[in-house]
Amino acid sequence: MTQPRRPDPQPLQTRDTPTILVGTGLWAVALVVVLLVVRPADGRPIWTCVVGIGLGVFGLLYVRRRDSRRRDQSE
Repeated sequence: MTQPRRPDPQPLQTRDTPTILVGTGLWAVALVVVLLVVRPADGRPIWTCVVGIGLGVFGLLYVRRRDSRRRDQSE
């Protein structure tokens, strides 16, 4: 005997933009620290920070576009 399926819960409402901005800002701070304090012989730490910033910008654009589409669909 199977029980009837319960309805899916509503999606959580999250604030993704501030989270992404903080993460991107932390990568920017790490880049400044690497450039001014560490001064590495190879470029890997620098490129790691640059990629972190780039992915943060991409995530920010993605989330804003997604939220815009959700607002358009709800109207």
